[in-house]
Amino acid sequence: VLQIVKESQQQHGLRHGDFQRYRGYCSRRLRRLRKTLNFKMGNRHKFTGKKVTEEILSDNRYLLLILMDAERAWSYAMQLKQEANTEPRKRFHLLSRLRKAVKHAEELERLCESNRVDAKTKLEAQAYMAYLTGMLRFEHQEWKAAMEAFNKCKTIYEKLANAFTEEQAVLYNQRVEEISPNIRYCAYNIGDQSAMNELMQMRLRSGGTEGLLAEKLEALITQTRAKQAATMSEVEWRGRTVPVKIDKVRIFLLGLADNEAAIAQAENEETKERLFESLLSECRDAIQAVREELKPDQKQREHSLENDSGKVSNIQYLHSYLTFIKLSTAIKRNESMAKSLQKALLQQQRSDEDGKRTPRPQDLIRLYDIILQNLVELTQLPGLEEDKNFQKEVGLKTLVYKAYRCFFIAQSYVLVKKWSEALVLYERVLKYAREVQSGAGAHRNSLKELPDVQDLITQVNAEKYSLQAAAILDANDPHESESPSQVKDGKPLSERFETFCLDPSLVSKQVNLVHFPPGFQPIPCKPLFFDLALNHVAFPPLEDKVEQKAKSGLTGYIKGIFGFKS
Repeated sequence: VLQIVKESQQQHGLRHGDFQRYRGYCSRRLRRLRKTLNFKMGNRHKFTGKKVTEEILSDNRYLLLILMDAERAWSYAMQLKQEANTEPRKRFHLLSRLRKAVKHAEELERLCESNRVDAKTKLEAQAYMAYLTGMLRFEHQEWKAAMEAFNKCKTIYEKLANAFTEEQAVLYNQRVEEISPNIRYCAYNIGDQSAMNELMQMRLRSGGTEGLLAEKLEALITQTRAKQAATMSEVEWRGRTVPVKIDKVRIFLLGLADNEAAIAQAENEETKERLFESLLSECRDAIQAVREELKPDQKQREHSLENDSGKVSNIQYLHSYLTFIKLSTAIKRNESMAKSLQKALLQQQRSDEDGKRTPRPQDLIRLYDIILQNLVELTQLPGLEEDKNFQKEVGLKTLVYKAYRCFFIAQSYVLVKKWSEALVLYERVLKYAREVQSGAGAHRNSLKELPDVQDLITQVNAEKYSLQAAAILDANDPHESESPSQVKDGKPLSERFETFCLDPSLVSKQVNLVHFPPGFQPIPCKPLFFDLALNHVAFPPLEDKVEQKAKSGLTGYIKGIFGFKS
């Protein structure tokens, strides 16, 4: 049962969440099955209801009829669930279709109790019925009944997974993973507080949930944070306490620590990137809420600036704090991406792989450019212009990232064999690194999260020696200087058969084989014949050999008209 359902869903729309397409497929398959089994419900003029009974179970396609009926009702319910976000009245129709799906599943379970059905199909039918029952109770918010149904379904699928081979067990284990969040959600609503922590961990590990539980879980997390936000009235940052009156900002600040902890515990780069994007999105929403509060309070803020001698208002300082969080998170995200690219770059140098695009130093340069731009924006935040410690910390961070940016620019010059430019950039990296070491002092705590400058100095010193050796070898290599890739004389292939050289243009679309069209060349002219002797030759007379024509008068003219000949 589960294999048929999953294959049908994946091939007909559910891979992309298109429940309407899958419902259409179920209807068409039902029609084909009824026609093949000659099990039609009357004709076009009259409806005659028929039921599948144990007596006619001579073909397993009769069970498919009931299964497709249940799947069609379930897919229609899921389609209505998507539409119910904008049209709440459709929720009643949704519950009706889910009840219909459960009814068909109960009928399938009853038919599978026959002796003609094997034990595996009986268990799968029971699990399928328990799954749909749990979905219906879940929508009715009958948490205890839903939890019992889901637990029954989970138990059956776990036993089936243990009884068969690993390939067959994969499908059952996937279904167990699908319903596990639903069970924990039901447990939380019943009163198990530990289930909430498990749900949060599942959400953070996967970067988000899917299916029936997604919206409810997001609403639950927001609701939980909103309850905690009711007790939060202020926030302290850099020695100044600011009241927080906007609910959306309170909720964001309460969830900030959890999100940062989840990013630190992320298992892979893809999950970490998804969590970074989620955090940045929430931060942008909070900043937008603060901006809306700033607009009507513009005149009051200007008045407060005059009275306080340049001190920004509380709402403006809160905006600066949220902007600081957004820019700091963006810097951490780009730094994480840079680290993963550096690892890929090292692996590429150790083992050259073809067939896919490999990372280049230019990709890292772009990331460090964005980081430096974010640091410039940090120094311009309102309310922090006079904070010398903050400006000093940002200045040191800027030097660190400038050093790494220069390092990868030098790496890109090494690839194109511009040795002198690369050497100058390596010296610039060492200059930046020494400035960071000399100016760190009391700001070492703020530099702990940054890349280690000492490791960079060690790497640059090693790269300098490698660069000098490569430059000497390159200068002593005569073939390299004569390489056509460096000296392009424009000669076609037909004129340099005697010289071997690697010419990548020969495999391109604009290959230079011969001069075309060919140039003009001198050739011998066709001789001219002048007959000079002809002017001095005396030809013999021929009058005696030419017939003299008879003189004709009027008589001859008349005879000629009437056709008489002499």
